[in-house]
Amino acid sequence: MNTALSPSAAPANGGDLLLWVAVPYICLAVFAVGHVWRYRQDQFGWTSRTTQLLEHRWLRWGSPLFHLGAFMVIAGHVVGLAVPDSWTEAVGITEHAYHTTAVWAGSVAGVAMVAGLGMLCARRLLTRQIRLGTDRSDKILFPLLSATVLLGITATAAHNVFGAGYDYRSTVSVWFRGLFVLQPEPEAIAGAPLLFQLHAMSAFLLFAAWPFTRLVHVWSAPIGYLARPYLVYRRRSTPAVAPTAAGRTRSASGSRRAA
Repeated sequence: MNTALSPSAAPANGGDLLLWVAVPYICLAVFAVGHVWRYRQDQFGWTSRTTQLLEHRWLRWGSPLFHLGAFMVIAGHVVGLAVPDSWTEAVGITEHAYHTTAVWAGSVAGVAMVAGLGMLCARRLLTRQIRLGTDRSDKILFPLLSATVLLGITATAAHNVFGAGYDYRSTVSVWFRGLFVLQPEPEAIAGAPLLFQLHAMSAFLLFAAWPFTRLVHVWSAPIGYLARPYLVYRRRSTPAVAPTAAGRTRSASGSRRAA
């Protein structure tokens, strides 16, 4: 594995500042402002726009696989990018144990996410009604999301499964955390392998597109449903029936038939 970032690393040039400082901050600004705008201007469209009524066989398998894999991948990225390696070592998790667990658990999560995403994309392409309902935001979201996922899996497989190993927590993670504490270190990622750089850039472009796509439904998880009071249903009472002179019965509120 690579060691920590050397203090004698070459300073970032103008291109590095543009790619790894300016572009990420622009994407994060669009992410934040875009959500506010979308909530104020398009609350009716704040939905996943489900197409379950049009087709459910592919959706039954594709949606759970994609969402379960996505949750696992996000959790792994939170630990890998936001938690310094010194913290995991402080609680007794060695670097070797962390990377072994991260690689194999991440591979399982990545395969599940790719399989689910592939089913959802195939469903959208092969089902005519769904394909006709695909709008411009979907045409941007699905290729960008697919590229981000595939780049991440390819980078992990090429360097940490079949390759000699690459410690992204000493480079990519340092750069990522620096953005959020307003101490960006573009030189930390400038020397990372190309696949990791492409994965990071596609992820930030996905953040910029997020508020303008169906991904906004992530923030509308039905948490309140767990504490919502029960809905009480009552049977509608039957109308009273009154006897007639001819021995027949009719509704008390009914009208007489015209002669």
